[in-house]
Amino acid sequence: MRESLAKKHGIDKDKIICGNGSDEVLSLLAHCFAGPEDEVIYSEHGFLVYPIAVRAAGAIPVPAPEKNLRADVTSILSLSTEKTKLCYIANPNNPTGTYLSTNELITLRQGLPEKCILVIDSAYAEYVDESDYSDGINLVNKYNNIACTRTFSKIYGLAALRIGWMYASKDIVEYINRIRLPFNTNSIAQMAAIEALKDNKFIKDAKKHNDIWKPWTEKKLEEYGIRTIPGVANFILAKFDDEMQANSCLQFLEKQGILIRGIKEYGLPEYLRITVGLEEENKVMCKEIQNFLNQYEK
Repeated sequence: MRESLAKKHGIDKDKIICGNGSDEVLSLLAHCFAGPEDEVIYSEHGFLVYPIAVRAAGAIPVPAPEKNLRADVTSILSLSTEKTKLCYIANPNNPTGTYLSTNELITLRQGLPEKCILVIDSAYAEYVDESDYSDGINLVNKYNNIACTRTFSKIYGLAALRIGWMYASKDIVEYINRIRLPFNTNSIAQMAAIEALKDNKFIKDAKKHNDIWKPWTEKKLEEYGIRTIPGVANFILAKFDDEMQANSCLQFLEKQGILIRGIKEYGLPEYLRITVGLEEENKVMCKEIQNFLNQYEK
């Protein structure tokens, strides 16, 4: 599998490590490089696996305030100390969909302590077109204290098989391999991932579908008076009037058999995260949200 990934991305297979989903790799990084009294920074509304992994390693999670639902480099650097061993950045972020540019990532890397590893979680990289975006691979080639994680759970649609990977310096990979369980990825998941890497048409079609239906859904929600946060992944962050309205909409849709995501646990109780679905699913969902708003009373 590492050979297939190396060929696909033009990278060194000896700088790749595979995991039981990228979640395992993110956790391995925390267990390997952080411990009691160490600190690990992540953005305020960043992926919840980060603080979970950090606490499991016995270290201290340090959330950095965001600006306009974007990770803020200045805020992160103001919190960094010699105790900071890792800094997790989801790029683009889940659940906000926002991202940091290549230059912002470089500024962040240069401002962090040298011994702090910057972890760029690029789970949704395949969806991003922006010219100032980096999936992290080119930065790993430039800095030996950056690690980039990827997954087959998003655009490849293999979430249930639990298969992900990391690209980092040989030193980081060597340390992770010392604590990684020897049989952490199963052969079925690896074979599926290898075949998925060959299916360029599927990725192209999935990306094209998202490019059509994400803006279509955003436009519909805006027409209903629901603000959407500009994002670059395959989901929409929708802002309702308040937590009560968001929860009521969530429950209404569940009764119609439509599942979207409440994100109160991310500190965003008045928001719902909506993943782009198939054409008919998007149309039905938007119609049901409109029905909900027409009958909703505060």
